[in-house]
Amino acid sequence: MNFFSDSDRMPFNPGIDEDTDFIPLLSIEDEDNMQAEKLPDVLPILPLRNTVLFPGVVIPITVGRDKSIALIKESYKGDRTIGVVSQKSDAVEEPNYEDLNNIGTVAHIIKMLRMPDGNTTVIIQGKKRFKIKEFIQSEPFHKAAVEAFDEIKPPKNDKEFQAIISNLKEISHQIIKQSPNIPTEAGFALNNIESTTFLINFISSNMNASTQDKQSMLEVPDLKQRSMLVLANLNKELQMLELKNQIQNKTKHDLDKQQREYFLHQQMKTIQEELGGNNFEQELNEFKEKAKSKKWSKEVQAVFDKNFSKLQRMNPNAAEYAVQTNYIELMLELPWGDYTKDNFDIKNAEKILNEDHYGLEKVKERILEHLAVIKLKGDLKAPIICLYGPPGVGKTSLGKSIAKALGRKYVRMSLGGLKDESEIRGHRKTYIGAMPGRVLQNLKKVQSSNPVFVLDEIDKVGSDFHGDPSSALLEVLDPEQNSTFYDNFLELDYDLSKVMFIATCNNLNTIQPALRDRMEIIEVNGYTIEEKLEIAKRHLVPKQIEENGLKKSQLKLSDKVIEHVIENYTAESGVRNLEKKISKIARYVAVHIAGEKPEPKITEEELIKILGPAHIKDKYQGNDTPGVVTGLAWTQVGGDILFIETSLSKGKSQKLTLTGNLGEVMKESATLALEFLKAHPDVLNLDHEIFDNYNIHLHVPEGATPKDGPSAGIAMLTSIASALTHRKVKKSIAMTGEITLRGKVLPVGGIKEKILAAKRAGIKEIILCADNKKDVDEIKADYLKGLKFTYVTQMSEVLEQALLKEKAK
Repeated sequence: MNFFSDSDRMPFNPGIDEDTDFIPLLSIEDEDNMQAEKLPDVLPILPLRNTVLFPGVVIPITVGRDKSIALIKESYKGDRTIGVVSQKSDAVEEPNYEDLNNIGTVAHIIKMLRMPDGNTTVIIQGKKRFKIKEFIQSEPFHKAAVEAFDEIKPPKNDKEFQAIISNLKEISHQIIKQSPNIPTEAGFALNNIESTTFLINFISSNMNASTQDKQSMLEVPDLKQRSMLVLANLNKELQMLELKNQIQNKTKHDLDKQQREYFLHQQMKTIQEELGGNNFEQELNEFKEKAKSKKWSKEVQAVFDKNFSKLQRMNPNAAEYAVQTNYIELMLELPWGDYTKDNFDIKNAEKILNEDHYGLEKVKERILEHLAVIKLKGDLKAPIICLYGPPGVGKTSLGKSIAKALGRKYVRMSLGGLKDESEIRGHRKTYIGAMPGRVLQNLKKVQSSNPVFVLDEIDKVGSDFHGDPSSALLEVLDPEQNSTFYDNFLELDYDLSKVMFIATCNNLNTIQPALRDRMEIIEVNGYTIEEKLEIAKRHLVPKQIEENGLKKSQLKLSDKVIEHVIENYTAESGVRNLEKKISKIARYVAVHIAGEKPEPKITEEELIKILGPAHIKDKYQGNDTPGVVTGLAWTQVGGDILFIETSLSKGKSQKLTLTGNLGEVMKESATLALEFLKAHPDVLNLDHEIFDNYNIHLHVPEGATPKDGPSAGIAMLTSIASALTHRKVKKSIAMTGEITLRGKVLPVGGIKEKILAAKRAGIKEIILCADNKKDVDEIKADYLKGLKFTYVTQMSEVLEQALLKEKAK
């Protein structure tokens, strides 16, 4: 509601004039007298904008239009009675007949005032409603013929109407109470109004409703119906006022809370200063000092300044403060432009590599090449090397030796089981608990931008709905891209081009092809018995003596004892299990010394007490049985031998049975071998009827172990041929190679591991594809001592070399 002050809007008493200082409320008798007054047939019409005049209500209006001023002046001289009608649209400056509403109110001009600004203000009071029949004049102002618009009143004993009036008063009081702009005196005025008609008109005139809504109320002849309409609008106004007050109270509460927090922070700040400095300010000052010593680019400096400025403006107890602090700390702790100086002494580097690792010539050669080029050129992108080989051959520990040889810092990151791409690239700062990726975390830890960075077990990276880390590694391991490596948390490019990445893996097949293509693959093969013996003497035994608190004189292992442990207690390409066995021997000695028992002398017999009985190894099993051939296989832990067994049984089904947990490729090799012999029986002088009268069963022992691959092709061919002809297989021979339907022998991989496995098993001769000769030539002569190599290109040559003329019993 919008109540005016007493001088603006107060009910008019017919007995008052312009000299009256106080305008009393309208009584029922006064209202009846007003209604009884005769309505003139013609009235001058005053159009009103934004206002609707109700009977009995006093309002001030400002008159500005020429026609309106002329009307007021002439009427003020006469009986002061005019007709007041509201405009349909407030935008019309000079309204015509069609721009005015038909229902209006007869008004009496109480007073006319000339204002200092030149405008004329008129105080008028409504009397009764009228309806325009027709306009009869438009100049100098509007005049219209009018007729009475009578009001329909409810009966005096209408309880519903009484309840409506009671509600109107109650809601009006609530609005007066809740609105800060309405004086409390307005409530007394409402209580003193006796006439229900005037009460409804008074509230209608003063409520916050649009001109159209007020005009609609004026045009309702039925008083009860009009009171319901007024009540509905009042309820709406009360609800809006309550909602407005709620919002104001809430914002006031939030503001009070903020002011309280600010006051408490100021108190805390003062207390901290009294106790010896403000922690937050001290922290910010430390950040500022650290930033002065950083060797970063202008772009990075600009980003730091922006984020540091943001941190200074933040409330230290806000949740974002911790995230912003973490970001600033990361920027300051990263080694921007901090590089260790490489040691260019090639001889010293070679000496360090040889001291720490025995063998591994290819890797050492590549590191020395890199050092030599940097020494000559002065700058070179670091190589990205992948060391590929079986477990326990020293791939991971080689990274430390390389760092030591180059004079660089060393850091290692295990990738085994990594499934989340953000582990590499980091999380965005918007996430709770966000942090940079492990690449930047490790550089921060090592405080160098050119360390030797070992990516361990890169072949064991997984992928799931969180993303594919191996795809994220593409950027890290690409020399053309990693100079601008982008971390999601840092949100800046970081230069990784000087970092020497060394990846390690056991299996190349599980590495994403695009990732494999970016790395320089160096194969780290298994060790011979002689190499393992040297590694044990130079590294493993001294290490275990130190770790178990022994003296050199207390643990003496002869070459013969170490060789016995290698041959009978380990079956591996590397030396990990060998180290475990030596560790057990050292602990056995330690128990005796700690228990003040005589120091044991370690012999082959004593080893049985310490390590238990020697393991039964796969050894060559002789050539007495036809159909048994020794094949060579590659496994993830090195090379191994396997036996191919074939037997015949009478039957007309010409059935080939394959057992031993064989994979699809291996089964196909067996089928190829048999089909070749069926197609070329003359190679072995076979009667073709043998294939019709016998079933063939081929078995590979150790059925619990899955086996697959094409490299057993020539071994399967020889096994089936030996079984069909009963000819013995040459003694102490093994073979590996893929076969084709045309009778060709194709090369296979893992040659070094297979040769080592053959030596361990006591094999003297190996049949290989002629294309594998280049692989054999790369192997040191020491590895090949005591072995004879036969190279073939055709399957018929395999049979000539492998089968003897002598038949088995």
